[in-house]
Amino acid sequence: MFGAFERAVAFRYLRARKGERFVSVTALFSLVGITLGVATLIIVTSVMNGFRQDLMNRIIGLNGHLTIQPERGRALEGYQAILDRLRGIGGIEQAAPAVEGQVLLTTPAGGASAAQLRGLPPEALRDRPSMQRALRLGSLDAFGPEDSVVMGWRLAARMRVQPGDTITLLLPQARGGNFTAAPVQRAMTVVATFDLAMPEYDGRTIFVPLATAQSLFGLGEAVSQVEILVDDPARIGAVTNAVRSAFAGQPLRIADWQAANSSIYAAVVVERKVMFLILTLIVLVAAFNIISSLTMLVKDKGRDIAILRTMGAGRGAVLRIFILCGATIGCGGTLLGFGLGLGAATNFPALRRGLAWLQETGLFGAAELSFLMQLPSVVDQGEVATIVAMGFGLSLLATLWPSWRAARIDPAEALRHG
Repeated sequence: MFGAFERAVAFRYLRARKGERFVSVTALFSLVGITLGVATLIIVTSVMNGFRQDLMNRIIGLNGHLTIQPERGRALEGYQAILDRLRGIGGIEQAAPAVEGQVLLTTPAGGASAAQLRGLPPEALRDRPSMQRALRLGSLDAFGPEDSVVMGWRLAARMRVQPGDTITLLLPQARGGNFTAAPVQRAMTVVATFDLAMPEYDGRTIFVPLATAQSLFGLGEAVSQVEILVDDPARIGAVTNAVRSAFAGQPLRIADWQAANSSIYAAVVVERKVMFLILTLIVLVAAFNIISSLTMLVKDKGRDIAILRTMGAGRGAVLRIFILCGATIGCGGTLLGFGLGLGAATNFPALRRGLAWLQETGLFGAAELSFLMQLPSVVDQGEVATIVAMGFGLSLLATLWPSWRAARIDPAEALRHG
């Protein structure tokens, strides 16, 4: 597309000579602007992806990616048949029965607090990666006997209990619409505490064995729901459709994590889109810098363009020369930004060590650096490709108008007024 003559002239114009420093400095600023814009976009989108994944792993990893509940009533009968049918559906990592309900906790010292009780088979709780990562004190290996309980660390701290202590579960009983009967009581031993870094879970959730929960709520062999964990939560739609097809016509309500946490999920999606749009303006401003620098270059080289035209260079050759000038600035900045952004986004552990060193020097506040050291990062190849393509596209579009102006210069007029 670009001949040797056009490349030679274009690169010659990009090199600064005496009296041409301003144009070259403007081109340099355009290059730096494109570089920083593309790098910032890659880094910020990676961090936003990390935040999204971290938040969703905490929420959906605790509650399950997909739930099957009775359409009417609070008890799901014959859950074993449901589990058997789920084994034939691909993409399912774990399926477990669960019981949910509200209880009151008390301690021998007089402490009391309401809590959200969740009953799960011991092996299902131990196999959940989110619970393994969130374990703070104690051991999940001790979770199994009917009198054991795992609770959020904030709830445990508020009630001043720790692994090995005993608490009492109280569940009011209603008869004839009045809570006049003595409440159901159950003494439980705290075996572990967990920390999901989310107060709404750490401050009010406890886990007990499934059999204990069924006994407390008088469900017999029934459960509240069946919880499903899938291999890839981002592609929950295919598994949801397969599960709905498998249980079509049955009085069951099937909901995935996106529907159950629709407000949080929508907020994260909107935030990512708005952030992407705002940061795209950085690249757009840098593209306008390319237009201004090329326009000044065309104005400065008007006499040279006229001489080239009189020597036989066509308008197409002049057009390609200035397109190459602008593309070198824009595409070069995009490639530099791609390398800088991808290098930073994929090497956060190394950056954290550098931030730790800065924290030791005392040059920056500990709170600010601690926040930066905890930033997650997940690079999405599709988003990176989109950012790079956008950088290339805006850079090339920015060269068209100045290059067209250069190709339209009349040699006679330029030489007369040059």
